[in-house]
Amino acid sequence: MSARLDEPLTTGHSDRFPATGGATTAARRLLELADQCVLCGLCLPHCPTYRLGRQEAESPRGRIALARSLTTGRIDASPAALVHLDQCLACLSCQKVCPSGVRYEEIITLTRAELAVNRPRPRALQRLLRDPKRLVALARIGVLLRARSWLPPLARLFPRASRWRRLAEKLPDLPVDRPFPAPRPPANDRGRVILFRGCVASVYDRDTHAAAQRLLEALGYEVHIPDGSPCCGALARHAGETQAADRHAAETRAAFAATGADLVLVSATGCFGDLRDHVAGNANPGVRDIHAFLAGDERIARLRFRPLAQRAALHLPCTQVNVVGEVASIHALLARIPGLSVLSLPEQPRCCGAAGNYFIEHADIADRLRAEKLDQAEAQRPDLLLTTNIGCRIHLGNGLRQRGGSIPVMHPLALLAQQLDNGVP
Repeated sequence: MSARLDEPLTTGHSDRFPATGGATTAARRLLELADQCVLCGLCLPHCPTYRLGRQEAESPRGRIALARSLTTGRIDASPAALVHLDQCLACLSCQKVCPSGVRYEEIITLTRAELAVNRPRPRALQRLLRDPKRLVALARIGVLLRARSWLPPLARLFPRASRWRRLAEKLPDLPVDRPFPAPRPPANDRGRVILFRGCVASVYDRDTHAAAQRLLEALGYEVHIPDGSPCCGALARHAGETQAADRHAAETRAAFAATGADLVLVSATGCFGDLRDHVAGNANPGVRDIHAFLAGDERIARLRFRPLAQRAALHLPCTQVNVVGEVASIHALLARIPGLSVLSLPEQPRCCGAAGNYFIEHADIADRLRAEKLDQAEAQRPDLLLTTNIGCRIHLGNGLRQRGGSIPVMHPLALLAQQLDNGVP
């Protein structure tokens, strides 16, 4: 490595681009974006990895420095440099608070994509975690093994430090199929909407999708769920595998278009950004957060919900706050359940460490972040924990199970459907 990771950032550019011998379009764009950072440091308290170790290379501006130096050839793409880029959760808390409007998400995505061509071939587990079809198949196998109590003994066959053992230990239980009440009457007089299930969520968030369908049908919508498990491409894109991500996006775009619907509703916040920006773009059908859609529906006031005298701790995933940008509608929906006390977890630290498949690939960091979040939740003594992203639900649920806790982790929609008294009168 030819430069220190913690040296001051400069705005001067080298003409060396090690991968191509000249400035590629992506490299020029990356340097343009990196130069928007003014080194103010306001992002540092909001960065999960910087807060854990107080290392500049584990901060947003440190990673921007790495991106610039790698692009211009000032440092080599060595494992010591790449590990800091890989350990970014891409939570985008830095981007949300940046006074200069630095587009950090684009910087980290471009950097990982530029470096992907020179990286060693991903290991078998990494390839599996980025392939939606194989990932869904693995999830279904995990459900079967856990249901038969075979998974824990199987996990112990792998070495303690093995990522395969880590994966086996982190596969969750299948969510309980809840007897949601059917809407009355099922008029379906307000048009067709698409309910996006995603890949892993199609297995582990199926109670959420059943709940969403019940609520939408109670409001008079015809709900269409595309065949299979279309993928938004987020897992591949975050790993720098943009061609695979674009392929997944194109397949999903075609699946949406075949339905003839005008709107796609998303309940998993980790999928929302890629569906909005790379699948839908400016074309139909458009993409909306399901909480905002439900809360803004004029008929929602006509639904009745049974009282529930419980305390619910609400975890707002990074993607809910920093990508979807929709929080008020979740509170508005939960406020319709009489007697429910909604407890908001402290704003910081926000990230629970799930971040797609990050909690498997970087378990040590993810587990430390999760411990902070679970400590916050348990301090409020809730009866249940609510979250709007499947990765967070799996990660937090695993942590509670390891602690011997019995607090259920649910999606807010599942709680709403559980308490739904009837449909539109």
